[in-house]
Amino acid sequence: MSDQDSPLFHTFARAPLRVSRGEGVWLETEDGRRYMDFASGIAVNSLGHAHPHLVKALTEQAGILWHASNLFEIPGQEQLASRLVSASFADKVFFANSGAEALECAIKTARRYQFVSGHPERFRIVTFEGAFHGRTLATIAAGGQKKYLEGFGPKVEGFDQVPFGDLDALRAAVGPETAAILIEPIQGEGGIRVVPAAFLAAIRELCGEHGLLLIYDEVQTGIGRTGRFFAYESSGVAPDILASAKGLGGGFPVGACLATAEAAKGMTAGTHGTTFGGNPLAMAVGNAVLDVVLSEGFLEEVRRTALLFKQSLASLKDRFPDVVEEIRGEGLLIGLKPRLPNTQVVEALRASLLLAVPAGDNVIRFLPPLVVTADEVREAMERIEAAVAGLSDAAQESSAA
Repeated sequence: MSDQDSPLFHTFARAPLRVSRGEGVWLETEDGRRYMDFASGIAVNSLGHAHPHLVKALTEQAGILWHASNLFEIPGQEQLASRLVSASFADKVFFANSGAEALECAIKTARRYQFVSGHPERFRIVTFEGAFHGRTLATIAAGGQKKYLEGFGPKVEGFDQVPFGDLDALRAAVGPETAAILIEPIQGEGGIRVVPAAFLAAIRELCGEHGLLLIYDEVQTGIGRTGRFFAYESSGVAPDILASAKGLGGGFPVGACLATAEAAKGMTAGTHGTTFGGNPLAMAVGNAVLDVVLSEGFLEEVRRTALLFKQSLASLKDRFPDVVEEIRGEGLLIGLKPRLPNTQVVEALRASLLLAVPAGDNVIRFLPPLVVTADEVREAMERIEAAVAGLSDAAQESSAA
């Protein structure tokens, strides 16, 4: 069905693939083609497709209770929150349905903290150019990218963008109305740009000097994606507030805002809420995801597999320098920056029956499920190399002509 004939909003430039089922790292279309899914629903299917432990948790819960609302206590929330707290810096958790909602909660938590601390004038949040924080009116304002802001009226007030990695600009942007600094430890949509640990440490120090809160957007980087439960662990620089989603539900819509008790002190009864957030289905799946991700040796295996994958991709840079300019990222959040348009490379990969995701800075994201095996990485590399070699041959023939 063409876009014009579809009853759906025309807000996605969809690839011409009608997916029908998935298993592990594999995604199958209605016409029987089998793709290696190194997109994972954009870092969502953290344990691949149809993981048996997740399927069991969801189907069992579906036969017991779907929804009761947050008017009542939901045991699964207490369990999942306790596990997130035990595995992180946080003391408190608020559950939502998506990364954007988790970021909205983080923004409100930071502003409310300043309000109850006697600084109601502090509501502005400093963010970084190239960031992506969601699609709500507040989160597109936080991201600050013109292509997402255009046509939606005045930009929501209270966000100040500074250049990525520019500490002097960050210091200059902090003023008497600043409440917090919001940053992705690794920019995903922005092109797999890793924030150096020293820069995060400098932000933490700046927050301490000015009484600001540090917020991490770990919607894409969290829940094992970088080989650590949360990406901030690699730097040793903990935030006050953190937004998580995507991999937390393994494909089921779950978001979470984590915070220290101090940062969350303003979020009292009635200040924030959600209808579906933290529902029993989402909590059952979230707990099942953590059963796997927090099991002994799991993240160590992710790091081993990620190293194999990244080293294999680096060899492509050596052998096909006319196509591959740079390999970047951490864990299984890996970016390949080509010398050709990234969309052209994504199409070539798709022709080799491997799915990847474009990003900013002309980068291609490889986001395989965390359960991908070494053998599957090797098979993926055969497909990636075939695509890259084909592009290299075409480029050489074009130059010769």
